[in-house]
Amino acid sequence: MKNISLFIFVLIISITTKAQQTPAQKQTRSILILNGTAHLGNGKIIENSAIGFKDGKITMVADAKLIKLANNDFDITIDATGKHVYPGFIAPNSTLGMVEIDAVKASDDEDEIGSLNPNVRSIIAYNTESRVIETVRPNGILMAQITPRGGRISGTSSIVQLDAWNWQDALIKENDGVHLNFPYTFSRSNWWEGPVMIEPNKEYSKQKEEIANFLSNAKAYLGDNANARNLVLETAKGLFDGTQTLFIHANEEKQIIDAIELSKEYGIQKMVIVGGFEAYKISDLLLKNNIGILLRRVHDMPTNEDQDIDLPYKMAKILTDKGVVVGLENSGEMERMNTRNLPFLAGTCAAYGLDKEIALQLITSNTAKLLGIDNQCGTLEQGKDATLFISDGDALDMRTNKLSKAFIQGRDVNLATHQSELNDRYKDKYNQK
Repeated sequence: MKNISLFIFVLIISITTKAQQTPAQKQTRSILILNGTAHLGNGKIIENSAIGFKDGKITMVADAKLIKLANNDFDITIDATGKHVYPGFIAPNSTLGMVEIDAVKASDDEDEIGSLNPNVRSIIAYNTESRVIETVRPNGILMAQITPRGGRISGTSSIVQLDAWNWQDALIKENDGVHLNFPYTFSRSNWWEGPVMIEPNKEYSKQKEEIANFLSNAKAYLGDNANARNLVLETAKGLFDGTQTLFIHANEEKQIIDAIELSKEYGIQKMVIVGGFEAYKISDLLLKNNIGILLRRVHDMPTNEDQDIDLPYKMAKILTDKGVVVGLENSGEMERMNTRNLPFLAGTCAAYGLDKEIALQLITSNTAKLLGIDNQCGTLEQGKDATLFISDGDALDMRTNKLSKAFIQGRDVNLATHQSELNDRYKDKYNQK
């Protein structure tokens, strides 16, 4: 154990002390990306497009054949002939920058002690210098919702762009929502040696009552001019006035129904289901209440033996066809490292029935809408942030997702990583004669 601990200590020191990439400087010259196939993120495509941006904002989205450009309209012109232009991908419900090495406790800051923690702000634990962050940008993931874990109410998430000196610079939207982990109706045991034993959660009613009491107390506190301040209850204010979203982490049908009914009873205005594996069974309820889904990792197995083996792959199409707004999230085992695979989750959804441009919306415009940032990013539209990238081919296919350029709010982002540097180093070594 002593040798293992020493190895881990040396590893984290070597990782954290190596020179970090310098964040890109603010855009000072206007840029035009010409003749690429632009995937706008709203279901539309422009062949031979002209995408221009200045001072971090998109100023032009047009068909290059239909416009006349003077030589001095833009300072820099990038020829993207044969390439594809996409809005930056968004990773919701992510712990990027909150854990560096799972086995090193000092680098793990994703959860807090206690059960009811709406006052916990994940953003202040976000480490912009995490070495994992630089590995997701080369696949087009340029934004993320930094989300706490643990407890019944984990805390508050914030949305960031992934190239910054510190968390203040990274912010796109601060404290966008509160995350509630709704209790399971069934518990599973014996999973390590099978067969899995499934039995009702005997504490379900008690745990649900705990949530009801919190919402009741928070609403009463906020409606009364109390003399003594209660910071825990006070931080729930955004849930009742509509300035924050309640992200309900739930997968089972009964969980989702009970969570929606409980939230409506106490006047929660904006809700999003995170996970939502059985949400397709109650799509009418979701539509009626204007509730979207951040769908659990689709590269997974079904939860029950009687379900189709490819149900996770088809889930996005099933829900989309029913009219539900669907985004994709990637929480689970090795979630930070696996964030780079987010575009390929959307690609799998396309392979199982979704139109390719609709699949793209799962990680761009739909996610932006569910996170409340669709007025700023998620699509290639005039006036929105110039957070976008150029790929040699289809960015939803791991064989052709090869970025040549990426811009975050107009800043030219470095796509090199410590992994690519090692690749180049040893490739050169073994090419030597």
